[in-house]
Amino acid sequence: VQLQASGGGLVQAGGSLRLSCAASGRTFSNYVMGWFRQAPGKEREFVAAISWGGGTTHYADSVEGRFTISRDNAKKMVYLQLNSLKPEDTAVYYCAAALTLKASIEGGFLSWGQGTQVTVSS
Repeated sequence: VQLQASGGGLVQAGGSLRLSCAASGRTFSNYVMGWFRQAPGKEREFVAAISWGGGTTHYADSVEGRFTISRDNAKKMVYLQLNSLKPEDTAVYYCAAALTLKASIEGGFLSWGQGTQVTVSS
């Protein structure tokens, strides 16, 4: 599956953004979809993941309660709603596909596209 994230930008602390990810390929609904992020000089960090049907989600502790992941299998889209943004959320955000939720949480993504930059000013 090929992925392309969009929707990033510059926002003040406390603001919101909605990231979108467009997928191509016939087997989109077979994948767990997730987001990870990477800030300059830091390791890649898991953000959120959602199961094949959308019924199960998992979030990193650092974003729990502020971010919401969702998907639309008919449109082959994945979304990440970012609320109450903090400067430490600044990073490039990547949309990615995995076979299981466990794999996504552990960084075992099979594919990911170009990321989208999120910058949060204080």
